[in-house]
Amino acid sequence: MNVNAANCNSPYPHFIRRFEISMKFNLDVDGKTIEVEDKNMAEQANGNILVRCGDTLVLATATMSRKDREGLDFFPLTVEYEEKYYAAGKIKGSRFIKRENKPTDEAICNGRIIDRTIRPRFDQRIKRDVQVVNTVLSWDGQNDPDVLSMIASSLALSISDIPWNGPISAVRVVKKDDKFIINPDYDKREDAELDIVFAGVLEGSKVMINMIEGQGKEISEEDAIKALDLAKKPLKSIITFQQEIAKKIGKEKTEIKLPEEQPELEKEILNIVSSKLDKAVFQKDKTKRSQDIGILEDEIVDFVKEKYPEEGDKVKYAINFLDQVINDLIHESALKHNKRADGRKMDEVRKITCETGFIPRTHGSALFSRGKTKALSILTLGAPGDYQLIEGMELEEKKRYMHHYNFPPYSVGEVRPMRGPGRREIGHGMLAEKAIQPLLPSSEKFPYTIRVVSELISSNGSTSMASVSGSSLALMDAGVPISGLATGIAIGLMQDKDNYKILTDIQGPEDHHGDMDFKVAGTKKGITAIQLDIKIDGINDEIIKEAFTRAKKARLEILGVMEKTISKPREKLSQYAPQIESFQINPEKIGEVIGPGGKKINEIIDSTGVEIDIEDSGQVFVVSDKKEGLDKAVQWIKDIVREVEVGEKFTGTVKRILNFGAFVEVLPGQEGLVHISKLANRRVEKVEDIVKMGDTVVVEVIGIDQQGRIDLRLIENKTNRR
Repeated sequence: MNVNAANCNSPYPHFIRRFEISMKFNLDVDGKTIEVEDKNMAEQANGNILVRCGDTLVLATATMSRKDREGLDFFPLTVEYEEKYYAAGKIKGSRFIKRENKPTDEAICNGRIIDRTIRPRFDQRIKRDVQVVNTVLSWDGQNDPDVLSMIASSLALSISDIPWNGPISAVRVVKKDDKFIINPDYDKREDAELDIVFAGVLEGSKVMINMIEGQGKEISEEDAIKALDLAKKPLKSIITFQQEIAKKIGKEKTEIKLPEEQPELEKEILNIVSSKLDKAVFQKDKTKRSQDIGILEDEIVDFVKEKYPEEGDKVKYAINFLDQVINDLIHESALKHNKRADGRKMDEVRKITCETGFIPRTHGSALFSRGKTKALSILTLGAPGDYQLIEGMELEEKKRYMHHYNFPPYSVGEVRPMRGPGRREIGHGMLAEKAIQPLLPSSEKFPYTIRVVSELISSNGSTSMASVSGSSLALMDAGVPISGLATGIAIGLMQDKDNYKILTDIQGPEDHHGDMDFKVAGTKKGITAIQLDIKIDGINDEIIKEAFTRAKKARLEILGVMEKTISKPREKLSQYAPQIESFQINPEKIGEVIGPGGKKINEIIDSTGVEIDIEDSGQVFVVSDKKEGLDKAVQWIKDIVREVEVGEKFTGTVKRILNFGAFVEVLPGQEGLVHISKLANRRVEKVEDIVKMGDTVVVEVIGIDQQGRIDLRLIENKTNRR
């Protein structure tokens, strides 16, 4: 630890602010140094810290309101992850707006990862607003600020006076070229077989996992577990490091008065619901279950309002207590009686049905149903130029595959305003995108831009995994040559101090009241995406390994049903999909195709109705809804860039006449000279005696000089004149 004290030769030493004293702490993690500095920059926040790795620097702040927010029945935590273009030395945005505006999807997902990791470590009964903000101040292009921000968030909370059961730690594990690497640079993450972020907590001397986010190229469960084993040592050292820092500079935690228990009211509520609760909770039909529980809630509300008319807070307490009673009942039933809310076995997947190609005019469609969860996935194929340009702090790329997830209110029988996608929708869409990405064909093999939209038309648990299934079905229905079908499953957990039970394919109440949501997506070959969230302090290796085993069994079972609907991509694209032809031209000829000010390429587009994209490499993509226009445009471009050869014959148009000969356009934009001596087998006095402007003639190439100039011989004038 390094401590730097500011110069204290001040006439007003008692006014020296705390941020003038800087304390630094260093930790080596697998060859990289994590540097923590307490400069107290954001001194009005409850906690703030600078965390650095290389030249990537993050400022994390944690702030808590002074008073409870009245009327809440949840813990009001918000987590923000702020990317700043200045961190990468960039000025981005449109010509008119240079301020950072809406966060990128990646930034939103980074904020969600931090939220999912730290949220379980708070007492959920707290009703004060807590906000954690991570601002990336500097980015060196090598060290990813996402994992650094997770550690920084934990430190900001740990040294603050905000009550929190931390710290947490996080590391990224990558497998590339059969080697596992901890917190690698960006170049080592490119084309990695496996890329997983693990977050953990320390229970005694053991590391417990409380969040996983990752992707892979059809990796095995064994590789995922090996990555977890490798993560444990650095996870533990990072937690210990934070604990030492908190001891030195941490504030005393604020005591927050939590809601007092009301045993008399609880007893009255139990008397009302105890004989009716089992019947309401344990039934297959979700709608009927929700209705029956709603009736119990109404009965409780009416009772409380009648008996305690002057105590409005008792209504909220009563509803929360009922929710806790249901939570305890579901846990006890699973742990002691192997009984689930809908009567299924612990490892039983709900009924699966699949349907493809039933929506007219779309390029591909599928409806995937798992119980009452239904994902309608619709695919659209576009031109290469329809890609999404991703412009963020860390990267600028062209995105040719997009998955968008929508969760309308009617999917859960609710009425609420329909606005843009929230963080949950963006996160679920990105998860499904990760799951499908490794299966897609290369742009060389399949040059289309691909967009899949999953409309979750009915929800009862694990909709993100349903959208993975629907998307892969829609891709095959559209004829996209993906390497195989993908699906996913959510594995749940019910746990007490002495026992636990793993639940396959969790639904609504098991998700809401359960202790874990472990999503695993993949193919028959292996895993492509993983996401773990928990509501308890952490889970051990035994639970994780069993969850992977259950997930694989369920995944193979679901894939077996899906394959009965469609097992390989359709041989032909939809008749409504655009047609694309791609070919390579000499990059030096690109200017000839475009023409001065785009004149030539616009002429081709206007005449044929196609779209044309030309890459710097000389790869040309011609897109059209009509084959006739496509063929005409392709031939036109090929003629422009074609290099003629001696002996070839062409039918062309006389474009210019000079006293020494006529210039004939043999190919679009390419002219050759028929010298006056080559117009006929006799002496010609005037060029106009043989040809005139606009005549259609047949010519033969008799020579090409070193500058590419073409010499022609007239064979026939095909223009008829009276």
